[in-house]
Amino acid sequence: MMYSNIPSAQTLVLYFKSRGIKNIVISPGSRNAPLTLGFTKNPFFNCFSIVDERCAGFFALGMAQQLREPVAVVCTSGSALLNYYPAVAEAFYSDIPLIVVSADRPLYKIDIGDGQTIRQENVLEKHIGYNANLKQDVAHSPDKVAHFTKPQDIDSQDIVQVYNESEISKVLDIAILKNVPVHINIPFEEPLYGCVETTSIKVPGVTKNREIESDIKNWDAFLKTWNSSKRKMILVGVNHPNEIDEGILESLADDDTMLVFTETTSNIHHPKFFSSIDSIIAPIEKSERHEELFKALQPELLITFGGLIVSKKIKSFLRKYQPKAHWHIDTKKAYDTFFCLSEHIKLDVNYFLRRMLDSNSNISSDYYQYWSKVKEKYDAGRETYINQIEFSDFTVFDLLQKTIPHGYQVHLANSSTVRYTQLFPMDASLKVYCNRGTSGIDGSTSTAIGASVYAKEPTLLITGDLSFFYDSNALWNGYIRPDFRIILINNSGGGIFRILPGKEETKEFATFFETEHGLTAEHMAKMYGLEYLKADNEKELKNCLKDFYSKSQYAKILEIDTPRLQNDKILLSYFDFIS
Repeated sequence: MMYSNIPSAQTLVLYFKSRGIKNIVISPGSRNAPLTLGFTKNPFFNCFSIVDERCAGFFALGMAQQLREPVAVVCTSGSALLNYYPAVAEAFYSDIPLIVVSADRPLYKIDIGDGQTIRQENVLEKHIGYNANLKQDVAHSPDKVAHFTKPQDIDSQDIVQVYNESEISKVLDIAILKNVPVHINIPFEEPLYGCVETTSIKVPGVTKNREIESDIKNWDAFLKTWNSSKRKMILVGVNHPNEIDEGILESLADDDTMLVFTETTSNIHHPKFFSSIDSIIAPIEKSERHEELFKALQPELLITFGGLIVSKKIKSFLRKYQPKAHWHIDTKKAYDTFFCLSEHIKLDVNYFLRRMLDSNSNISSDYYQYWSKVKEKYDAGRETYINQIEFSDFTVFDLLQKTIPHGYQVHLANSSTVRYTQLFPMDASLKVYCNRGTSGIDGSTSTAIGASVYAKEPTLLITGDLSFFYDSNALWNGYIRPDFRIILINNSGGGIFRILPGKEETKEFATFFETEHGLTAEHMAKMYGLEYLKADNEKELKNCLKDFYSKSQYAKILEIDTPRLQNDKILLSYFDFIS
């Protein structure tokens, strides 16, 4: 076992080990050599090398998302750090404890024209839980420190050590307890590659503390609202698989006052729940009776939990037809998404719902019965519609979601991909993930590959062409499992822009909005050693899917070409049809 001979690098490695932070994603560089040496030469740590820092950030994020524990990314000085920012923002809004560790130049070399230097301190402060800007060791390269620093600005090594240990301890506690990304910035003076076999630094033992959960003092007021509401709506956003007790789901499903709206990313399933929100709301928008129907759908009590909501239509509806009360259940935070938030309930979701259901009053309501008939109608209408349309994104997603093997982990890219999956049933055995914190197209492939490293089950990524090509460096690593699968729906551009207001068939629209292209993944698959299949019609697709999930020596990618100019028309016509 070896350590860097620089005290701050030793200290960080020892504190990570004491907190049980094992997984370290490292991007190559020289300034971060003291950290790289400390982590890679200690068998406690699992180290991963990812060249592209943006990919590394999302790779680590996917791993932390899967393990539900902190994962660190380590980079050199300069612009390398800035490439972490998209993943940091996603981690911030998705409550994922990503630990960013950046090596820095000494403070006296910033803004003097030295290479690979930027103002790294606090550069991520708007989207993290805490910045730990460590002090430079004065015991390492003391001659250089003395030469470039005024005597009055030099602290003793003991003061530096106490400060650095305090900051490291604080930043790690915040990451672990609050599930937020954090940033540790460490300045290093050269030489950077010296090693020692032992360290004189002693890290104190860890007291495992936890944040105290709050409770509700006036349960009677909540129970009164619950039991007097004849129209209750539960809306679930991004949610980890198996989070909600089955008994609670059954009780909610048996309540005629209750509509449970879920999304593909909710990972909650029941035959009585409404899993295709837009298929309920879009027909109402088109109806001459839309005002009457929206008021019939309007809840008296709205209860939300989980992360961000995909459906724009449900957000638009609830912002206009607001409930009398909106409760959001989350131990950490509550967004006023519908501009009517009345209570942030800082409790475990299972605990709160069980308390409500245990005191449930059986009041008469036709809320569920009425809308369940509407649900039955659109379910039947969707199947009829599929049987009469041509090959398109719509038919592809229907077929894909019917053929994903039982128990897979499924990662969805953003934009069109996640929205199409909302329209079709997803098997309850599947674990579904998507980067909905910022909803960006960057990093979907990297996240899926990172998550797959420790997944017990095989992983499938379903992605669009822009998301896939944008994150193509995600394939540049040695950690892609043979059972990893990618389905790439290639409609030659950003197809979602064709269904948004303002679409026009002009060169400017095709170039600057839709981003029309003629790229294919075939040569990329060959370069990275992936098996490659392609389909551009239903017969070819069904044939490819027969063996796509079978055991293989290498990961596989299935590229599906769909008609760019027809996809939007077929999607929009679906809502007309079920109306």
